[in-house]
Amino acid sequence: MSSTELPGVRAVNAAVAPKVAAVRVAEGEELRSVALPGLTLTVRARPPARTGLAPALYVHGLGGSSQNWSSLMPLLEDVLDGEALDLPGFGDSPPPDDGNYSVTAHARAVIRFLDAAGRGPVHLIGNSLGGAVSTRVAAVRPDLVRTLTLVSPALPEIRVQRSAVPTAMLALPGVASLFGRLTKDWSAEQRTKGVLALCYGDPSRVSDEALRNAVEEMERRIQLPYFWDAMTRSARGIVDAYTLGGQHGLWRQAERVLAPTLLVYGGRDQLVSYRMARKAAAAFRDSRLLTLPDAGHVAMMEYPETVAQAFRELLNDIDRS
Repeated sequence: MSSTELPGVRAVNAAVAPKVAAVRVAEGEELRSVALPGLTLTVRARPPARTGLAPALYVHGLGGSSQNWSSLMPLLEDVLDGEALDLPGFGDSPPPDDGNYSVTAHARAVIRFLDAAGRGPVHLIGNSLGGAVSTRVAAVRPDLVRTLTLVSPALPEIRVQRSAVPTAMLALPGVASLFGRLTKDWSAEQRTKGVLALCYGDPSRVSDEALRNAVEEMERRIQLPYFWDAMTRSARGIVDAYTLGGQHGLWRQAERVLAPTLLVYGGRDQLVSYRMARKAAAAFRDSRLLTLPDAGHVAMMEYPETVAQAFRELLNDIDRS
């Protein structure tokens, strides 16, 4: 049993994934399914503005999906040939065959995808859990990563913010099922607004259309029998990664990253502390730091234009060097 498997719970086989509503695809986006050993990934892409653009891969956070990048991707489609994947068990990707949702397992999924696609080195862009995953990928497979962009990466904190404790508690056995029972009468809109209040610096910035789309996605997700299992095991995977020491520790791996790195932190982030920005800037050897005082945990959704501009400046720095 892997360190992230729940006692007595068997992995849900991808072949028996339930029939639920189709995943939303924004105008200009395409979805495809990629079968790899032990897992199947759904990949969201936008046809590049022209041929020959540098490849990029976007990796979402805990409870998110490739849709989290739908605001940022079109702003960079003139300079990147971008793809965003749904990590195993999230978005439209079924659970992995082995039920392993550790940070290492998610990183292995990203590496398998990049190796199979032959698109590396890519501009790797990750948020939250996806930031931790991307850090591990960049550390162990530097040949696959041209640049690294991390938006509120889930790197270990000694003093976790009080507002992040409920999310961390999902890692405890029984908490997810208890929460599911306590909230069984909540509507999808109530659940969605709770998530937005936690992740956004200012939830009022979410448009009515974006809220409707988010509610539809929440309605779809809670129909999936493995939804809470994926959330619980991935939360446990983050906690496990926080406790690892030595060369496998995420901060030690951050120090090993060779790729030029853009770090993005929000001043109103309730899940990853703003105070970690300086530590991250010191850990990554070739880093640039963008701090957004009014942003929360998902700056690429709240301030996509600002994040896109910071990435363009990173590209310009690389070209000049």
